[in-house]
Amino acid sequence: MIKFLADENFDNTIVRGLFRRSPEIEIVRVQDVGLSGKDDPTVLEWAAQEGRILLTHDVSTITRYAYERVRQGQTMPGVIEVSTDAPVKQVIEDVLLLVQCNQEGELEGQVQYLPW
Repeated sequence: MIKFLADENFDNTIVRGLFRRSPEIEIVRVQDVGLSGKDDPTVLEWAAQEGRILLTHDVSTITRYAYERVRQGQTMPGVIEVSTDAPVKQVIEDVLLLVQCNQEGELEGQVQYLPW
């Protein structure tokens, strides 16, 4: 199953909605694993070590660091950039669809944007 890491500023309403709809979903928050306040490269490194796709609203810097990891030949399980304007229900549906339609490792080295 795909595993996720929710960025520090990721909307907790979405995280709670994902758990309500799919209690078995593999998602932890940056705050849950002691990464609060850490910089983007550190968060991406932890996600890579744990094989977790990063869920984020940060389109300004995370993307650059994610692609930098790919260029350097480092592991980057994937990043899902979620628009802050997107309706919560739609984001939940899109993430759950992503879980159903992708296998672990399939988003390696990619940055995807929601909503599609």
